[in-house]
Amino acid sequence: RGCSARTGESYSRAVQQFADYLAGTWGEAQAFAWERVDYATVRRYLAHLSRAKYAPTTVAARLAALKAFFRYLAREGVVQLNVASLARAPKKPRRLPSVLDRGEVESILQAPDCSTPAGLRDRAVLELLYASGARVAEICGLSLPDVDLERQTARVLGKRNKERTILFGEPCELALRTYLENGRPLLLAGNPAGSREPALFLSRSGRRLATGAVRGLVRKYVLAAETGQPATPHSFRHTFATHLLDNGADLRSVQALLGHSSLSSTQVYTHVSLKHLRESYMKAHPLSAERGSDGA
Repeated sequence: RGCSARTGESYSRAVQQFADYLAGTWGEAQAFAWERVDYATVRRYLAHLSRAKYAPTTVAARLAALKAFFRYLAREGVVQLNVASLARAPKKPRRLPSVLDRGEVESILQAPDCSTPAGLRDRAVLELLYASGARVAEICGLSLPDVDLERQTARVLGKRNKERTILFGEPCELALRTYLENGRPLLLAGNPAGSREPALFLSRSGRRLATGAVRGLVRKYVLAAETGQPATPHSFRHTFATHLLDNGADLRSVQALLGHSSLSSTQVYTHVSLKHLRESYMKAHPLSAERGSDGA
């Protein structure tokens, strides 16, 4: 309840994998004996995953699924309590996505062939990713009524179905206008029921663009731009936040723009670049400039 279809499918797979583990441990007849599962069983399962060399992020995701599942079972009276809620996931490494510099961003934005409808769409998608810092699912979920070009805003539905407003500037507005006028109508022609399709970004068949397609187009244009490093839609989100911080935005504002419910999420996600830290240090430390100039 309250999760996306993709999350629901992931949770279902995780529960089935836990049932497979129970079948191997207790026998096929006990694979779904949920009332028999206790805290120790969950801990042994997590240890089994770790021994099998699953990444900490994967183990944490499996545990999150079990917590949600046993919460449901407890609510339905199948079990007395949520035994999975007592377990703790292994610490996840703080691996942050790569950050693009301004030149790399510009090269990627210029890569689409804007003489084609798909190229106009791709340029608009890339511009919006960088201008707003929105998640790929949020951008793919946009419909025409959600976008206000005059105010340069859009309403997106984020995690846990939380709605927020994202902002964008003139370059993104221009890319969106051009796409809406010259690209979207031609893509829409590929859909027999096109007149009823509300999605902002369309596939070649005139239907709502999928998140996988956006990941693919980002990968394509990053390669074309020869940046020398891989990048994903999430890299644009991280780059958006880092560039804001580099130019003096405060952490609370970045938190609101990213749609994070807690500041701690933003602090982990938006590291301040070394360049910004060095500039702040040189301005603030009373002796840094003097010592640097006399070689001491």
